Parts: sequence; structure tokens; C-alpha cells
Amino acid sequence: MANDTTYEGELDGDGLSLAIVVSRFNDSITGKLLTGAQEAVQRYGVGEHDVFWVPGSFEIPVVAKRLAGSGRYHAVICLGAVIRHETAHFEYVAGQAAEGIQRVALDTGVPCLFGVLTCDTDEQALDRAGGKHGNTGFEAVEAAIRVANLLRMFKRG
Repeated sequence: MANDTTYEGELDGDGLSLAIVVSRFNDSITGKLLTGAQEAVQRYGVGEHDVFWVPGSFEIPVVAKRLAGSGRYHAVICLGAVIRHETAHFEYVAGQAAEGIQRVALDTGVPCLFGVLTCDTDEQALDRAGGKHGNTGFEAVEAAIRVANLLRMFKRG
């Protein structure tokens, strides 16, 4: 019989340093995502966190890459809100933001959490920024803490 071991990162922010990159575009929504992220930082006792504002979600990956490559942060949380409305602009920005954030994580080995809302309406976005579907900013910090702690386990062993 195989001897399987299960690993999972703990929700303990002690000793962790997080960067939070936030889009100013749709700031009535992204501000709520940031509030949720900061509540999670406080709840889980994150040692240090810094907030970096960028113009829009399209600019998040380049700043995330610099932060992830700095060696200063255990994880980078990326927060934005891209809302479809009536133009094709949505597809370009949402897709490139997602691809860029994933590429940063894979290229640097630093977790970069995708907290960019991609919704059809403002109402859907608000529901995910502290409304009836929770707060994606809070959830992104929880995921960042878990993944950062999981990766720290590999370095120890």
C-alpha cells in the first residue's frame, strides 16, 4: 500500500511579505477589492504588505513582474475590474491581463493571484467586491497566503 502525504499551505501570514497591485480604472469597484484584501491581510497576520496603483488592468502584469522579480515579496495579489459593457475592448484587456499575470507567476516562481474581476455588468462586479458573492480581494489574499506557505515548505525540506 502506498504511503501518500498531503501538503497544504496554512492560512498564517506571519513572516510573509505581500505586494498588492490595484487598477485605478473602475476604482469604485477596485477600491472595495483592496479593502477586502487589506481585511484579509489583517485577519491572517501578514507581516508586511505594500500597495501599488496602476492605471488599468492591462498594466498590472508589468508591475507584478517587477515586484515578483524583486525578491522582496512572497506573493503578488493583482486586483482589477474589467466590465464588458458594449465594446470588444473587454476581450482584449481581460485576456491579456489574465495571460500576463499567469506568465509572471510561471516565469518568476512567485505566486501572482488573479483578483481581476471579468464581469458583464457593474452589478456583477459589485457582487464580487464585497456584495452577495463575497470579496475577491479577500479571497485572493487567502489564496496568496496558502500558496506562499506551501512553497516555503518546499524550500525547507
